[in-house]
Amino acid sequence: MRNSYPAVVLSLVLVVMILVAADLLCGGAGFGAPDRVIFLKLRFPRMLTAILAGASLALAGLQMQTIFRNPLADPHIMGVSAGAGTGAAVATLLIGTSLPAALSGLTVVSAAFLGALLTSALVVLVASKIRGATTLLVFGVMLGFVFSAVTSILEYSANAESLKVFYSWSAGSFIGGGFEGIAIMAIALMAGLLLSLVNNRRLDVALFGEDYASMTGVSPVRTRNISMIGSCLMAGAVTAFCGPLGFVGIVAPHVARALAGSSLHIKTIPVTLLTGAGLSVVADILSQVFSRPLPVGSTMAIIGAPIIIYILLRR
Repeated sequence: MRNSYPAVVLSLVLVVMILVAADLLCGGAGFGAPDRVIFLKLRFPRMLTAILAGASLALAGLQMQTIFRNPLADPHIMGVSAGAGTGAAVATLLIGTSLPAALSGLTVVSAAFLGALLTSALVVLVASKIRGATTLLVFGVMLGFVFSAVTSILEYSANAESLKVFYSWSAGSFIGGGFEGIAIMAIALMAGLLLSLVNNRRLDVALFGEDYASMTGVSPVRTRNISMIGSCLMAGAVTAFCGPLGFVGIVAPHVARALAGSSLHIKTIPVTLLTGAGLSVVADILSQVFSRPLPVGSTMAIIGAPIIIYILLRR
């Protein structure tokens, strides 16, 4: 017998709360109660960042999978992460070793956010001109390849110190944004969530394809534009402060649809947010249990890759 939807949501909330408690106790070489300074300045901000990043990327992935009707679509596929990477690479190349480490890190984050923002603006602009979702998907993939190529050229030209700063950002982390980054990601998530809720019925119709949507009076272009604006805003903010994190945007929507027992977005959106937040917190816990913390991007891959393989084998 399938569990009721409220029971599923309540269970997810409890699971996320348990994971949050574990994450707050996790650090260094394992688990332990932190002192006040460590709790307020490191573990608590890290936990909030993980929740916001996971929820944002998951919600962006849910909408992209719907509008492109592609089970593997996520923010990475539209080039947003690659654009942020190029911005970070430009910053590290221009900075070199001329600035203090803290200021260098701030400049990299700012440049990454600008790169993601410009990429998002370009994608949204093209989305308003292109009717076919498949064509826009191909454009996003090609855009990502172009930015990745530019980044590789910049890396080849950079010195060792600049590369160290860039690689530190690109490995993925939940500790780089601080409370300023948390505020920006929270605002981006609230904006993206509001747009997705306003657009949820159009997204339901989009599941049946653009032709069906047009026959029912729903504009596929309008639906896609609203979704892309919100998704790119959320993904851009997360990528700037946390690095190019993958897998959550792909995995969380699939898990959420299975748990919710429905494809209606009014039901899958809350479950997707909770699932994405939970997966990111798990990745953060795994990154902290070893004597030397692992990059969050790596622990996300460890969690996400087997789930994606399982989903592909079941299709």
